[in-house]
Amino acid sequence: MKNYEVIYKDITEEQRYEEIVDKVFTKCFEEEQLQDTKLYITVTFTNPQNIQKINQEYRNIDKATDVLSFPMFERKEIEENIKGKKLLHEDILGDIVISIQKVEEQAEEYGHSFERELSYMLVHGFYHLMGYDHMEEEDKKEMRTKEEKILGMLDISR
Repeated sequence: MKNYEVIYKDITEEQRYEEIVDKVFTKCFEEEQLQDTKLYITVTFTNPQNIQKINQEYRNIDKATDVLSFPMFERKEIEENIKGKKLLHEDILGDIVISIQKVEEQAEEYGHSFERELSYMLVHGFYHLMGYDHMEEEDKKEMRTKEEKILGMLDISR
């Protein structure tokens, strides 16, 4: 059973995007011991105009961005259910929205592959859904360590 659903909004569907999603989320779910849950993630690939509208509507920020994450659980809820070996009910872990155009632009800007940039956006979004954040330096360090570990395990480097 897949632990994700991919939606395309106003962009062309591409199998390579879904292959990257599958590889990244399989590793993320394994690393966080979620593979035996029925949790899943919805990923929407879209364009800058749509992500700007979503950013404005939900965050009151009127600009396009690369990735948005909408978690359904607090970090504490997820941790308690995993540690308590309680089966998390079939539910969405959250939604991730990614601007494919921004992924392409940033891959070029940072001098690495499209696969690396999209993988990073997916891992970054996943850890936001898991309740991690990067507002405080200590939290940012913890989140970055987890992100880099997943990318390293997948042998996706800069």
